[in-house]
Amino acid sequence: MATPAAKMPQTPDPSEELEAMLRRQRLAFEAELPVSLEARRDRLDRAIACVLAWKDRFVEALSEDFGHRSRQQSMMTDIVASVKPLRHARRNVARWMAPERRPLEAPLGLLGAKARIEWQPKGVVGIISPWNFPVNLTFGPLAGVLAAGNRAMIKPSEYTPATSEVLRQAIAAHFDPSEVAVFPGGPEVGEAFSGLAFDHLIFTGSTAVGRHVMAAAARNLVPVTLELGGKSPTIISRSADVLMATERVVLGKLMNAGQICLAPDYLLVPREAEHAVIAGIELATAKLYPTMLANDDYTSVISGRHRDRLQGLIDDAASKGAEIVEVNPAREDFSQQNTHKMPLTLIRNPTDEMKVMQEEIFGPVLPIRTYEQVEDAIAYVNSRPRPLGLYWFGEDEKEARMVLDRTISGGVTLNDVVFHVSAEDLPFGGIGPSGMGAYHGEDGFRTFSHAKSIYKQPRIDIAGLAGFKPPYGRTTEATLARELKG
Repeated sequence: MATPAAKMPQTPDPSEELEAMLRRQRLAFEAELPVSLEARRDRLDRAIACVLAWKDRFVEALSEDFGHRSRQQSMMTDIVASVKPLRHARRNVARWMAPERRPLEAPLGLLGAKARIEWQPKGVVGIISPWNFPVNLTFGPLAGVLAAGNRAMIKPSEYTPATSEVLRQAIAAHFDPSEVAVFPGGPEVGEAFSGLAFDHLIFTGSTAVGRHVMAAAARNLVPVTLELGGKSPTIISRSADVLMATERVVLGKLMNAGQICLAPDYLLVPREAEHAVIAGIELATAKLYPTMLANDDYTSVISGRHRDRLQGLIDDAASKGAEIVEVNPAREDFSQQNTHKMPLTLIRNPTDEMKVMQEEIFGPVLPIRTYEQVEDAIAYVNSRPRPLGLYWFGEDEKEARMVLDRTISGGVTLNDVVFHVSAEDLPFGGIGPSGMGAYHGEDGFRTFSHAKSIYKQPRIDIAGLAGFKPPYGRTTEATLARELKG
């Protein structure tokens, strides 16, 4: 007789725990209404205290997850960049909350009617944060969520497990789960999380995953904010200071080893300036990162799998005719290391058939295309999906205006890269394949609030005076004639 097969342990279904927390938060939210200014400030204060109290643990976990990550970089891009939006929201939330009066057309306003908008919290907001800046891209959205008076459920990335666990512990130490709760875990948790009936969902990550998140949210008609990324172009004008431009490009491209949704993804340079641009990039790299392997300032690629993907892009470009230029100031042997660091690699003469020009790179690989006229560069940008960011370097104001007017992107930085994301009073978001919706500052507060329209009718019988009541007659006809006359 055959021995019965042992039963395999069942993987717990995360849906039940997630659904239970959503119900708990929603009940707590509804019981608290209206959410006072004091409650919002208190939660923002606790979020600030959370980041500051756990900053060293966050930085250690980030370096563990990446294999190596600069402490100073993590302090700048994840700790300071988290505290800044929280403090900005704390300072401004009272003004953002204020009702907004709206004018009424005649005769309503003249007869005493009034109209206003009140910014009401939506309820429970889901935050799905990515691995590249897992602390900042959790607390940045959370600033707007809490300022708007909402509760939050957070799903951090499975690719940074140490950071996700510290985040779970840190949030639990400063917030009751009915206010803010964190749910680490793999794809099964992410799938269940994105299918919850939130009152709003914000996702930061790849365009491919963003499509799945949006489809899952659509089943419950959950409004979404998607910050996705894409291939952000950098146009270097003939009027640009090449040394300044290339140093700023290198700084933005090699920060976090290029693992930034806003990193310059490819360069468009005048044909005759290509060699000067490459020389400038080499000079800037040697200045900023004279060595890389043992350099604490230079971050590792997140994993072997991601490094292999990047190397695959380089190999594919080489096999299709591109010239590969490795920028390795100390001529180090990157095959001998315990991390996944990569040197900056330039791709000359890239074509659209190459994968490096089809996929978001997200690493230290930089294609360089040439153009004859700036109109050619603009046409190339417009032939591709709308990018999250666009960068232009130069002193020709007329050309800058042309680029701004004739290209469409989530945001723009002139004479630098990435920096528009750091301005709290500018909305941050993409357009089309690079995302939808925006947050940061007051725009984030409004994204996570419901603009409730309120109209107050006076005691006077406006409907009767205007002839809106049957039986219709001469007054009605006079009102219609007047309204149609314009």
